Amino acid sequence: MLRKTILIIINLVLGVQWLLSQGTILIPMDESQTNHMKAYGIAYRVLEAKIEAYWLLNYRGGSFAFTNNKVFADECKRRGVSYEVIPNTKFESILAQIANPEVNMDALKLEVAPKVAVYSPTKDAQGKDIQPWDDAVTLVLTYAEIPYTIIYDSEVLGGKLAEYDWLHLHHEDFTGQFGKFYAQYSAQVWYKDHVTQMTNLAKKHGFQKVSELKLAVVKKIREFVSGGGFMFAMCSATDSYDIALAADGVDICEYMFDGDPADPNAQNKLNFENTFAFKNFTLVKDPMQYEFSTIDASTATSPMRNVNENIDYFTLFDFSAKWDPIPTMLTQCHTREVKGFMGQTTAFRKNQIKSNVLILGENKAEGEARYIHGTFEKGTWSFYGGHDPEDYRHFVMDPPTDLNLHPQSAGYRLILNNVLFPAAKKKQRKT
Repeated sequence: MLRKTILIIINLVLGVQWLLSQGTILIPMDESQTNHMKAYGIAYRVLEAKIEAYWLLNYRGGSFAFTNNKVFADECKRRGVSYEVIPNTKFESILAQIANPEVNMDALKLEVAPKVAVYSPTKDAQGKDIQPWDDAVTLVLTYAEIPYTIIYDSEVLGGKLAEYDWLHLHHEDFTGQFGKFYAQYSAQVWYKDHVTQMTNLAKKHGFQKVSELKLAVVKKIREFVSGGGFMFAMCSATDSYDIALAADGVDICEYMFDGDPADPNAQNKLNFENTFAFKNFTLVKDPMQYEFSTIDASTATSPMRNVNENIDYFTLFDFSAKWDPIPTMLTQCHTREVKGFMGQTTAFRKNQIKSNVLILGENKAEGEARYIHGTFEKGTWSFYGGHDPEDYRHFVMDPPTDLNLHPQSAGYRLILNNVLFPAAKKKQRKT
């Protein structure tokens, strides 16, 4: 209620400011920007106030622009975001420069602040952390001051996804194998509590097994995307999502996960037609191995990923801003070389990615994709490998990353590109 009241007041103030304003606020997103992540929060706040903004693709790192007013100039100052106030004539000149067909730039209007949901089991009914790790997306949304709602299985199965435009999948295991943490952590209290909570949740919704619950959730999320939703996933939520789809109707869980043995012929029964991104992968059947399949380039099978941390970078592709605005939006950054980072699922073997999937970022030398995108009926999805863009090896129980130390993170920018993506004017989102 308080937030709505504040927004009403802002809108009234802006109504006067609009008439009296002179000039345009330009938020540069190149190397000169002091806080790239909070800049996205400013853009979101502008849209919340129902003020039209521009995303200037490939102009100074993907800059933002909107009508000058004191409210948002003060917000930029408060959040430590670099900005410039330029005359309207100069902004018109920038738009003319961008419109030149010989220039790989475009100006997209951002119209509506997307409603953001995060699929995450981070708290129990008592407010206690359920899983002993954090999530890069919730960290950066909080840091950027972009509002979001936490939802989980009950909300998804209850049809709540229809209330949101954008959905992030926390580092989930959609196969029902509890992250395949059995070998390392089955004696830990947090692991036992998680198994109990998920088993009870499955029974609450009428399922005998957690894998059945997760499959139902996966299908509901697929409906969300099919209807025009935007889905983003990182780390194990990427490959485990597709594995669950491929294994629809097949028991791939060993007895310690669901009380009975896996189907010995499970591999041959996988249906790769069901998946969003991946094909021809091989399941890792060993319940003691912390891995789901050969999709992940860090799988302990040949060829095993062996990259030195100091040279672990991936390259963002350049796309035509005027003809391919979607991948251009998703790869806006102040650098084309992004520092790599590990996760349960770190990178995707390119030979196991479907031909209709768009690779946005790759480590060519390793034959792996780090960042991919695709469409499903009316909606889109993006998969981003790794756990935390500013913590190369983020282990269970590690403290969350302090984003105040990384305000210019290129890896985190890619997440926020996805958050703003649904705000682009629909007729300009070409598929």
